[in-house]
Amino acid sequence: QVQLVESGGGLVQAGGSLRLSCAASGRTFSTYAMGWFRQAPGKEREFVAAINWDGRSTYYADSVKGRFTCSRDNAKNTGYLQMNSLKPEDTAVYYCAAAPRRTITTTPGAYTYWGQGTQVTVSS
Repeated sequence: QVQLVESGGGLVQAGGSLRLSCAASGRTFSTYAMGWFRQAPGKEREFVAAINWDGRSTYYADSVKGRFTCSRDNAKNTGYLQMNSLKPEDTAVYYCAAAPRRTITTTPGAYTYWGQGTQVTVSS
């Protein structure tokens, strides 16, 4: 069993930065792939970024590539999403998720555990 708790969301002006954290409980987190997703009002949940179990491999949606960086510290059971050059269209609730596999996946259904979400609002 893995429980995930996101933090770090908030209100920021366009061009600003935020760092989201995802704190995990459970001894198996370090063997799981981790993903970040977001959902804007009236839209479906979409993939943002993913990182494999040891942090050596990452993958990003085209919309955030070059602006967002996904990382993890398995010693602290925590994952991170550094978001730079934020745009109003990045406004959404952001979720972290853990999948019981070592390799990256962009498929929401592959993720077994989800956090409660944290709101990110980017003003223009």
